[in-house]
Amino acid sequence: MIIRPGGVIGILGGGQLGRMTAMAAARLGYHCHVFCPEADGPAAEVARAATAAAYEDEAALDRFAGRVDVVTLEFENVPRETVARLATKVPVRPSAEVLGVTQDRLAEKRFLRAAGIPVADFHPVAGAADIAAALERCGGRCIVKTRRFGYDGKGQVAVGPDIAPEDAWRSLAGAPAIAERVVDFALEISVLTARGPDGWSASYEPAANRHEGGILRVSTVPAPIGRALAAEAVALAERIAAALDLVGLLAVEMFVTRDGGLLVNELAPRPHNSAHWTLDAAETSQFEQHVRAVCGLPLGRTVRFADATMINLIGEEVREAARYLEEPATRLHLYGKEEVRPGRKMGHVTRLSPLSSG
Repeated sequence: MIIRPGGVIGILGGGQLGRMTAMAAARLGYHCHVFCPEADGPAAEVARAATAAAYEDEAALDRFAGRVDVVTLEFENVPRETVARLATKVPVRPSAEVLGVTQDRLAEKRFLRAAGIPVADFHPVAGAADIAAALERCGGRCIVKTRRFGYDGKGQVAVGPDIAPEDAWRSLAGAPAIAERVVDFALEISVLTARGPDGWSASYEPAANRHEGGILRVSTVPAPIGRALAAEAVALAERIAAALDLVGLLAVEMFVTRDGGLLVNELAPRPHNSAHWTLDAAETSQFEQHVRAVCGLPLGRTVRFADATMINLIGEEVREAARYLEEPATRLHLYGKEEVRPGRKMGHVTRLSPLSSG
């Protein structure tokens, strides 16, 4: 089913990813209707309509479904039941089945392993005894993460000889978790791939990512890896998207190991922070590509026409954002968030430079 320009795209979630998707949709002649619990999110400011209601509000969901032509999402922590209900009335891309995999870190890792995708060793955790067992299997160190709802470094704890399994378990408030082997990696990269209803894919080249305190700080293209490894990373991402039968965008975060291999870390079926560089340095931005994919339009070219470094503006840094306007070849993007909080992404800036041969 193709949604033509003039149609209405429903977006679940009201943050900056929804905001930038709505802006891209408007340029292509679409209208957007945002649905989220908050009444004053960044996406609602630029959308044609907005519904502020709980994701469990069935009556509000039914009204929303009657006013849109297709539904997508800007973050993956929407209840799967919400997506399943909407899907009985209107196309939803990506599907509830995709969320069933990507919302649960254990389900995600099991899916990847079953598909033959390389991942770090992992073990389910339902108590301190499971953490102790995982430590033995993982060489005395592991990362324990809640299976659901963790992001930007939240919901996880590094466990080693100086942290008792009981303390680690208490820090996660008893939430079902997964323990993963600590990977001695050389580099973190991510690949964003788009896949349409017809199964065609288009991928952006890998970005190199640097995190601080569990929050993405900087993404750079080209990533400092060889062409063969970059092609392998893209092929892995497209293989995963096909295995999920995904329609929309999929960000695949990976580790480049010391011996030059790849391990897939996490999946996100939505636009991704590490691909914000595409707004200013690619023929088709990730947000336009998102609209194209979920509406069934031809996917755009992903060719990069400049080197780029994307820097997140976090917390109080946004108060000095205007200084970037004085820098040549620099693009400033602010998200319209009123409340400044530590660790909150308030915007980003992209520095461009002439295209290299990377």
